[in-house]
Amino acid sequence: MVEVPKEKKRMRRKSKKNQNMPPKMETINKLWKEKWEKEISSLTDKTAQLEKELEASNRRADKAEKQNQSLTTRIKHLEESEMIKQQESIKQTPKINELEENIIYLTEKVTDLENKGRRENLRIIGLPEKPEINNKLDIILQEIIKENCPHVLEQGGKIEIERIHRTPSILNPQKTTPRNVIAKFKSFQEKEKILQEAKKRSFRYKGAPIKITHDLAANTLRDRKAWNTIFRKARELGLQPRINYPAKLTIYFQGKVWAFNKIEDFQAFAKKRPELCGKFDIQAQKARVT
Repeated sequence: MVEVPKEKKRMRRKSKKNQNMPPKMETINKLWKEKWEKEISSLTDKTAQLEKELEASNRRADKAEKQNQSLTTRIKHLEESEMIKQQESIKQTPKINELEENIIYLTEKVTDLENKGRRENLRIIGLPEKPEINNKLDIILQEIIKENCPHVLEQGGKIEIERIHRTPSILNPQKTTPRNVIAKFKSFQEKEKILQEAKKRSFRYKGAPIKITHDLAANTLRDRKAWNTIFRKARELGLQPRINYPAKLTIYFQGKVWAFNKIEDFQAFAKKRPELCGKFDIQAQKARVT
């Protein structure tokens, strides 16, 4: 007699048991089977969807890797290009410095030549802007000289003027102050005599105050204006400040005359003198210049 394995015996008993199973249990088993089939189908669909998403993610990763490689290559090229530019810039630095020095020298040279070209000129500031004055500026200038320093006329008679005009040539209606008047004298000596008199006293025209000064290049006027705050304070302190040509400040201090070409030089000088240290508002001066 052949012995039947235990597993087969269990299967046979289970089969018989299922055959003898009531109808209700069969329905339950069927429902469970359908549920598991749906779950398996759902899991299969989700797995397929995940595989698609993974595939798409891999494609994006490959694309990002290619872009990264491209950017890395571009950055490398840019760094190499920048390095080459820096090396060229280093090579060009001495030449650039030389050109900058030449520009400064030429600018100063042109300014000096412009000032020399204006050496026979006087600038009249504050003369009223009226048609009856503008139409006869040469006669008005003679009247100003006669009113303020008649002895200059007595020495040489009538002052000869080559030309006289308002500047700028076109009146700006938005400006309330009168335009300056530029007078070019035929004689430098006569111009200097009038200027020296204007330094001694305040000039007037028919009782109204006017100012007569050098006619200088725009750059020189700007450099002179930069001294304004220090000049006013030095005058308050009794230092007898003067602005000499082209834009040099001189003061009288401790029995000596001191000259300064740059504001920085004056700052260093004032800091070393207890009598002057802290009395000049340097920050306000810088703000005005800016």
